[in-house]
Amino acid sequence: MIPIISVVGRSNSGKTTYLEKLITECKRRGYKVAVIKHHHNDFDIDKPGKDTWRHAEAGADVVCLASPHKMAMIKKTDQELSLDQVVSYIDNVDIIFTEGYKQETKCKIEVYRQGNINAPLGVKPELLAVVSDTVVYETIPHFALDDPSAMADFLEEKVLNK
Repeated sequence: MIPIISVVGRSNSGKTTYLEKLITECKRRGYKVAVIKHHHNDFDIDKPGKDTWRHAEAGADVVCLASPHKMAMIKKTDQELSLDQVVSYIDNVDIIFTEGYKQETKCKIEVYRQGNINAPLGVKPELLAVVSDTVVYETIPHFALDDPSAMADFLEEKVLNK
């Protein structure tokens, strides 16, 4: 089973920036990485007028775009898919990071900045570690915002077992 780690935190806490650093470090170590970004609203990745957009507009429920180096799939859904349902489409990776999905019970890394006006999310059983410019919880491992290497070491020991 592919390990899933959700990077969570309040709005503007630096989740995306930290996740970029962590992905880069994991790739440097030779891992294959997938990322799922949760979005609360509808979104569009297709461009109006393009072939795939036209196929979807014509009523296709699933549209795939494939090239020698990438593949994208757009699938219409009647309701939001669970994280596990989205994960079922991913294979051939060593780890899956999500940005968001704080309500799911997957392992989590919380990103928190001391200057954020909102309080941290709070300790939950699935909280694996905190990335912050200050110690947030005494009982949870803490990592610096600018040191993804230490987090990658931790994930190798606790999750990846490489």
